[in-house]
Amino acid sequence: MSEARAKRKFRIGRVVSDKAEKTVVVTVERSLRHPLYGRVVRKRRKFMAHDAEGKARLGDVVEITETRPMSKCKRWRVVRVVSEAK
Repeated sequence: MSEARAKRKFRIGRVVSDKAEKTVVVTVERSLRHPLYGRVVRKRRKFMAHDAEGKARLGDVVEITETRPMSKCKRWRVVRVVSEAK
């Protein structure tokens, strides 16, 4: 009797900080329409993600996925670097 694990969430965002060791801060931006005024509003959220290999650099676009808690703030990990910074 094995339970199937739920599908994990993933996000694509830009690395805004890589100063910590094995950790990057990723900003994920999304657009949504304001319910009353109809204007498109951009919302941002920062995620701390575990980067074991240290591949992600400042400005890179990365894909992150949910994982077990790594520390007080880290609940995401870097899956791959989608595109490197110019």
